[in-house]
Amino acid sequence: MRALVQRVSSGKVSVDGKVVSAISRGLVIFLGVGHGDGEAQAAWLAEKIAHLRVFEDSGGKMNLSLVDVGGEALVISQFTLYADVQKGRRPSFVEAALPALAAPLVEKFTEMLRQQGIPAGVGVFGAHMLVEIYNDGPVTLWLERV
Repeated sequence: MRALVQRVSSGKVSVDGKVVSAISRGLVIFLGVGHGDGEAQAAWLAEKIAHLRVFEDSGGKMNLSLVDVGGEALVISQFTLYADVQKGRRPSFVEAALPALAAPLVEKFTEMLRQQGIPAGVGVFGAHMLVEIYNDGPVTLWLERV
């Protein structure tokens, strides 16, 4: 599994002109699922992201986690994180898991965040989404669990 995580002051996702989920201070998590991924990868990423110290403390140091600040998460499924652009001009997505595997793992990952006390919204799996992000910092991190 791969995650591109952005610290945000707010974020929202819309489908067909309607907002389907929105958060205030927290993390927007673009989540990609690859072949062979399972609950172990989802659990590792959820725990890691929930406790990443990417929010500033009173001294201005990134010492606080999503849990510490009572932040929210917005999880957006994104198979394009598995794009291979080494050959040619068109990305190949053969390393991305098929929806039958990916959709339940995205749901499981989101539930694992919620079990840690993090309010977590989601996009719509497989839909064309418009994601509005107010990146705070900017702070953007790449995490991968193979």
